[in-house]
Amino acid sequence: MTGKLLALVALPAALAAQAPTNLPPAERAFVAVDAPIVALTGVTVIDGTGAAPRPDQTIVVQGGKISWVGPSASARIPEGARVLALAGHTVIPGLVGLHNHTFYGGASWPYVHQPVSAPRLYLAAGVTTIRTTGSIAPYQDMILKRAIDGGETVGPRMYVTGPYINGPGGNHGIMHEIVTPEAARREAAYWAEEGASWLKAYDRITRPALKALVDEAHKRGVKVTGHLCSIGYREAVAAGMDAVEHGLFANQEYDPDKRPDQCPGVKMSVFENLDLESAAVKATFKDLVDHRVAMTSTVVIIEGLMANRPPIEQRTMDVLYPPAREAYLQARAHMASPEGKGSAVTEAAFKKMLAYELAFVRAGGLLGAGVDPSGIGGVPAGLGDQRNYELFLEGGFTPVEAIQVLSANGARILGEADRFGTIAAGKAADLVVINGDPVARPAEIRNVTLVFKEGVGYDSAKLIASVKGMVGLR
Repeated sequence: MTGKLLALVALPAALAAQAPTNLPPAERAFVAVDAPIVALTGVTVIDGTGAAPRPDQTIVVQGGKISWVGPSASARIPEGARVLALAGHTVIPGLVGLHNHTFYGGASWPYVHQPVSAPRLYLAAGVTTIRTTGSIAPYQDMILKRAIDGGETVGPRMYVTGPYINGPGGNHGIMHEIVTPEAARREAAYWAEEGASWLKAYDRITRPALKALVDEAHKRGVKVTGHLCSIGYREAVAAGMDAVEHGLFANQEYDPDKRPDQCPGVKMSVFENLDLESAAVKATFKDLVDHRVAMTSTVVIIEGLMANRPPIEQRTMDVLYPPAREAYLQARAHMASPEGKGSAVTEAAFKKMLAYELAFVRAGGLLGAGVDPSGIGGVPAGLGDQRNYELFLEGGFTPVEAIQVLSANGARILGEADRFGTIAAGKAADLVVINGDPVARPAEIRNVTLVFKEGVGYDSAKLIASVKGMVGLR
């Protein structure tokens, strides 16, 4: 690399940033760093590959990509670079959210598309890429994606999934209900033509319809995932699916009452008593691994279905629209009441769900993660993605494994590992700057100060402040 070795200098507090050209002034204010060359010096790097943290590193960003990363002592920083002296900070790759809706809702609060608060919160929390994984408004998601891609608004890069595609009796008020394989093929063809890159099957779809959906989607270069129940994971593999959602929570193949093409419902006792060393579980994992079918963890939303979990955070209360906040708190109180506890996820079942995902990874499985801001509410975009990190540690993942799941694995599942997902020369400069050490103190995963997406640095605090009282409204 050309240039001379420069002394490390602090970032001037009032240094002006040149925002992307098309951003309106209100959104341009979120841009904190936009220089042709940027150097982040003195940071601890967790690169997303599963490697150990590396202290006192420098990352050089040029033209939206990482041009160099290595020990600060040997860094050669190009002349004219904007240098950020960041001792005491940790840098991780931009998170890749694989179950990250642009709507919010749950319990008594209706599902509401969030074209303002969702993209800002995702970006603020360090989520630089999302897959919508089921949409209540696919066209609005596509419009939002175009606006972000065109530099007209801030937000993560988006991989848009078509609408929820369900089987007989599975409308749920927001889903497309298909009964025949012919209808499934038409659905796949239509949304592939409209620009969806993934499709999502839901809990009552039948095997013939699912097979037709997958076959037609694959003919058109579109992948298929699903929140399943009527279909077990081994049947999903046989149908050719590319991924499955929600880990153990959505796999009912271990239920002795399970019947073909029927959803027996979610039973805590089945999860609690499941032997992860059993032949049945090992057969599931082997099928998934052998056929390269990925799994998406959404443990944060499962935790939200438990009594008195997660811990209430003031920042969550602050971003919720007050009536939506009240609806969540009422639903949460009911979940913890004697009347509501019977519908809650038990502590034993939750531990088994975490252990199932760890066992899947140990068996060679490819696990990604997402937030799924639904359930009974209370899990906003982005903030819930950060909570996933803490829950993975609770489940026995190491910190570097958890970061890998949240970043590099997501990129692999999307087929984009060559472009982003890890901190390496040549990759997109998607970087999350954390004030602190989330390895030693996991809660510091929340202390995001700057988020770089393709080399442009956004002010996390300003993004969050801009959506105060907005989640559940817009």
